[in-house]
Amino acid sequence: MPAFFFDMDGTIIDSRADLAATVNHTRRDLGLPEISQEAVLVCVGQGAKYLLAHAIPEKADEVEKLWEIFRSHYAEHMLEHCALYPGVEETLHELARRGCPLGVNTSKPNFATKAILEHFKLDKLFGSAVIAGGDCDEKKPSAKPLRDCAARLGHILTPDDWMVGDSWTDLDCATNAGVKGAFCAFGFGSLGTSTFSARIDSFSQLLELV
Repeated sequence: MPAFFFDMDGTIIDSRADLAATVNHTRRDLGLPEISQEAVLVCVGQGAKYLLAHAIPEKADEVEKLWEIFRSHYAEHMLEHCALYPGVEETLHELARRGCPLGVNTSKPNFATKAILEHFKLDKLFGSAVIAGGDCDEKKPSAKPLRDCAARLGHILTPDDWMVGDSWTDLDCATNAGVKGAFCAFGFGSLGTSTFSARIDSFSQLLELV
């Protein structure tokens, strides 16, 4: 059976409100005006420090300070509005039942990724096969974090495997790793010019790929 590897934001979870709220908390803490949720979301997908440097360009040269403010606030508020997309829990359990190895490959910070998976009781489905921001010396679209994630499953990537995500970084990662890319059209990432093997408009459509 093919292995499936998942992005987090815009793929497994709808985290838009909490991300935007925390970025705007950070901006307010620095005496800066708030920006729209849409302006925040276009910066999501390449890690927290990229998000902060681009959503708070006025202080981009102080990214470590931004990160400390962001991390502290997000740790306390990241579950206030965060929700699984419809069908996520049922689909993941069915993929596991069918014998598909499952992993998470995300640029979301490690502390947040693990806490959210535990909160929604999905952590046992992935076990140690979770590569998050800070766990690898390279980030998507590099293939390295995906290969590292597969290695944690004792799995070697094949062309039948899938990287599932809503962003060009996920789909380019799939291409670079030689696996198929499933584009989550329901998410909030940017596709850009990236190509994909399948488009899904709901998470449960993944079952049609097995």
